Amino acid sequence: MTAIWQVNRDIFQKNVQRIVNNQSVMAVVKNNAYNYGLEFAVEQFWQAGIRCFSTTSLKEAMQIRELAPQATIFLMNPTYAFDILRQYDIHMTLPSPAFYQQNKAQLVDVKVHLEYENLLHRSGFKTIDDILDVLADHENNIAPKMKIIGLWTHFGYADEFDVPDYDIEREAWLSVVEQLQEKGYDFEMVHAQNSASYMREGAVFPNHTHARVGIALYGSRPYSTVSREVVEQALTVKANVLQVRTVHKNEHCGYSFAYTAERNDTRLAVIDVGYGDGILRTRAQHEVLIHGKCYPIRALMMSHMFVEVDEDIQPQDEVILYDKTLRIDDYTFKGVGANSEQLSALNLDSLTKEYI
Repeated sequence: MTAIWQVNRDIFQKNVQRIVNNQSVMAVVKNNAYNYGLEFAVEQFWQAGIRCFSTTSLKEAMQIRELAPQATIFLMNPTYAFDILRQYDIHMTLPSPAFYQQNKAQLVDVKVHLEYENLLHRSGFKTIDDILDVLADHENNIAPKMKIIGLWTHFGYADEFDVPDYDIEREAWLSVVEQLQEKGYDFEMVHAQNSASYMREGAVFPNHTHARVGIALYGSRPYSTVSREVVEQALTVKANVLQVRTVHKNEHCGYSFAYTAERNDTRLAVIDVGYGDGILRTRAQHEVLIHGKCYPIRALMMSHMFVEVDEDIQPQDEVILYDKTLRIDDYTFKGVGANSEQLSALNLDSLTKEYI
C-alpha cells in the first residue's frame, strides 16, 4: 500500500472560477504550481480564462511557454539568460538600478517589469526617484534597448490584521503608481496584489491590469476570516493502516522515546506515511481522520506514523491527513506552517499522485 496525493479536477476548477470572478488574474505557478503540477495547473487556469502566469523559475517559464504558446509569462526572479527570455518571449522583473546599469546593453528587446521594493525588502527599486532615474536613462538611450512593459510590487503583510503594515505598503505602492501616471508613464501591465490583498479588496486595484494570485487558486484561504465556502480545497492526502499494535503503560514507541503509552492496552495504528513523504512534524501534533472520526498522531517517523485508535480501526483502513474537512489552511491557522509550506513539503516522488 502507498499513501496517495489526490486532486479532484471539478472542485479545483470550480474554486478557480470562483476566485477569478471575472477579474484579470495572473496565476502564480511557482514551485511546480505549489506541488499541484505545472501542466495540470496551467491547463486548469487556461480553462478558467487566465492568460497570464508568473513563476520564479526560468525552467518553469520555458515549460509554460510549451504548454500555453499564447500566454503572457512573467519571471519574478532576475536571470542573466537574456537570449532565452527573448527566444521564449518571457517577461522578467527588473530588480534594481544596479542590475539595469550593469546589463542594459545585454537587455535589448527583453521585456521587463520595474519592481518596487516596498516593505518586504526582498527585491526592487527602493524609491520612486530610483524608478524615475532608470525611466529617464532608458528614454535618453538611443541604442537598442529593453522594453519596459510592466510595474509591480509584492505585499508582505496583506494577511496581517493586527499591525498597520499592509495599509502602509498599500498606500506607498498606490502613491508610486499615481505619481508615475501623473508624469505620463503608462505601463501595459501593473500588478501588486497577492491572494490576501486581492481578497481583502474584493477586486483588482483601480489602474492595475492584474491581481497576481497564488494560494487561493489552489484552495487555501490566505487568512482565517475568509469563508470556507469562498475557497474550496480539492486536495486529499490519504494513507493506510498497515497494522494495529497493542502497547502497555510506560512502553516507548517510535525512535528516541517518541511516544510513551499512558495506559495499558493502548491501541496504536501503524500508518504508511511519514516525514519522508512530506508530513511536517508540526502537522503530526494534530489528528487524522479514519471512518469520519478524528484520532491523534502519537509519533512521526520517516515512512510511518503511530496513531492512537480504538477498537473500530483495522488494517487496510483509509487514513485522511488532508481533505475538505482537514484543510491545509485550517492547520496553517493552528500554527503548523504556511499554506505553501505544507504543500511544498509533500514529496510527490514517494506519494502516488492522482487526478480524478
